[in-house]
Amino acid sequence: MPKILIGISILLMALALVFGFLNRNKIKTLRAELVTTGSERDLAIHGRVASEKKLKAEEQELSGAKAKLAEAEAKAQKVGTELSKTQTEKAEAQAKLQANEIQIAELQKQIAEVTAGAGASGELIAGAPNEAQALQDAKKELDAAEREKEVLAGKVKAAQDQVTALQKEKKRRTGGSKTAGVHGKVLAVNQAYNFVVLGIGERQGVAPSSEMLVMRSGALIGKIRISSVEPTTSIGDIVTSSLPRGVEVQPGDTVVYAGNSNL
Repeated sequence: MPKILIGISILLMALALVFGFLNRNKIKTLRAELVTTGSERDLAIHGRVASEKKLKAEEQELSGAKAKLAEAEAKAQKVGTELSKTQTEKAEAQAKLQANEIQIAELQKQIAEVTAGAGASGELIAGAPNEAQALQDAKKELDAAEREKEVLAGKVKAAQDQVTALQKEKKRRTGGSKTAGVHGKVLAVNQAYNFVVLGIGERQGVAPSSEMLVMRSGALIGKIRISSVEPTTSIGDIVTSSLPRGVEVQPGDTVVYAGNSNL
């Protein structure tokens, strides 16, 4: 009987050792899994933080691009308004100048008629005070008209100079050198005005009047023509005739340098 008990005790101890060994390995495995899970969790957290930072940076960049787009639209509208106003002022000044020239011609004619009634010596005949007064009045009006003509001519010239400057600003399409291979992304699009804001600018080689090809998933979908360039961004006009029916340029599209345009 004691031998049986001793045998059972030894068996139980052996089983305890086996289970203890198995539990130990299981604990090690669980610890390793816990470490791995923790590392994966840390990587996921870091990845999420990096993604959030990137998203925030992209949102700020997009916000800045939209602000530049709004500013460009406001400037374009302001230039158009100023150009229209200046052209009207120029037309009014030219009309006044023409009326002034007609008035001068009439006054010169009146003076010539009054002077024709004078004596051979150039003096008005005696007893003709009305003719003398009329001659003096006509000469005064002629002097005033001549001075007004100079003022109006100056206004016409100033208006013409301003019109020329505004037209150059509006049609600013100065050609410039480009580096082949320049490419970037569309940051913002205004479909109403056919404007786009690009994430590349003068520092990357973008120049006014150059054309960019718009690519999406490796396929060409249209063209844009650069109208304004900043150090790190630029604004371009969408060439609507180059877009397939139903296709629109969208933020995130890729643009690639195509060449310079003389338009």
